Amino acid sequence: MNTDPNTSEKVLAENLLARALVQTVSSNMNRSRTITNELMQVTVNTLVETDRIFRYDIRRNIAEAPWNGWYTQLTNFKDVYKFAQENTVDENNTKAYMAISLICQAWVHSIITDTYGDTPYSESNRARDGIYAPKFDLQEDIYADMFAKLEEANNILKGVTKNVSSVSDPVYKGNVSLWRKFGNSLYLRLLLRVSGKAEVAANAVAKIKEIVDVNPANYPIINTNEESAILRWTGLTPFNSPFANMQDSDWRYPKACSYFVDKLDLSADPCISRWITEFNGLYEGIPSGYTYGETPTAKSNIVYLRTEPLLGNMLNYAEVQLILAEAAAKGWVTSKNAKTCYDAGATARITLWGRSVGNYLNGTMVAWNESATLEAKMEKIHWQKYLALFYTDMQAWVEYRRTGHPVLPKGAGLRNDGIMPTRLFYPISIQAANATNYNNAVSAQGPDDLKTLMWWQKP
Repeated sequence: MNTDPNTSEKVLAENLLARALVQTVSSNMNRSRTITNELMQVTVNTLVETDRIFRYDIRRNIAEAPWNGWYTQLTNFKDVYKFAQENTVDENNTKAYMAISLICQAWVHSIITDTYGDTPYSESNRARDGIYAPKFDLQEDIYADMFAKLEEANNILKGVTKNVSSVSDPVYKGNVSLWRKFGNSLYLRLLLRVSGKAEVAANAVAKIKEIVDVNPANYPIINTNEESAILRWTGLTPFNSPFANMQDSDWRYPKACSYFVDKLDLSADPCISRWITEFNGLYEGIPSGYTYGETPTAKSNIVYLRTEPLLGNMLNYAEVQLILAEAAAKGWVTSKNAKTCYDAGATARITLWGRSVGNYLNGTMVAWNESATLEAKMEKIHWQKYLALFYTDMQAWVEYRRTGHPVLPKGAGLRNDGIMPTRLFYPISIQAANATNYNNAVSAQGPDDLKTLMWWQKP
């Protein structure tokens, strides 16, 4: 008599997915604003004199919020898989939500491991099973399993014939074919990330070639701006940007960095007016890494972006094209032309932001030069990728650590011996609550500091 016949006794997968996506993207946007933009010289925070991330001066407690945000939502993404698996009523929905969960787990875990290194993976989010102190898996093993998850998701979605509830999916409105493309595009991103690691490089390059050249029909990827994985904020609850309720004044303290502003301005980039305010009629930034006590005069900022729907980017078409441009330039794929993909990537980024390309691709700073060195080509590709990754969690910082591009100027006030931080510290709370596994991770990976390399960075 106490059972409601009109509701489910269990939480359904579709009830969890939307919230997990909204919360994860919101967390990613906050990390982009406060960490990635500062490290990658998009902005320079002039609010306080100490603890400035743009100077590579990173406090240990900075690591807490991203860790907690990502792992909290991993519980929801894993529950999407579990609850879908338990659904015996609709086999189509069961398979679709399981695959979407696998893609989202790989997506979130990739951000976590590329931020900290070795992290809880196989035993993470398993408190219900009595695992309160999960072990830290090696990054090498994490990557191998993420690849397995993405393979499984692609195979599952190949056989799904119906879309899922549009209400449950603020990214693709339930379109499972687009989730499949996102999963395979994420696969390319992560394969490229490990392509410089000697012991896995051959397999990574071979897999990239399989996806792009050998069997593209089995691995569809994002192919237009409209197919980009972007949670486009509507301004209506619950799809309200995490920045919407912030004051304009909160956005005026991080000033636009002169590196970012000057390169956009000198190359006549069509997006500059969408991203940056003018100062006395000009676009003017301030230098990053300046010396303590020498705060420059405040100039342009990026306040225009406070309510921008496109900041909910997860992985867009421009990034995919620039991944292909790198693979083609290095001779890993033959069905794609480096210049064609490079031009397509730059064009996609500009048109995504509602701007016209005009003569931009022919400009001296932008035009592709087939006779240039590979290093020069990588600098061009990764400047465009830097722009395509604007407000995409930690990705611009991760790509810089992988490639050293784009080349950033170094100010006299940098800390950490002037070395770009290679990771964040492990959270202080984890050191206290999971001390044994924390100590094991440090012994295996290296010191818990800002210079210990990722597994894929090590020779």
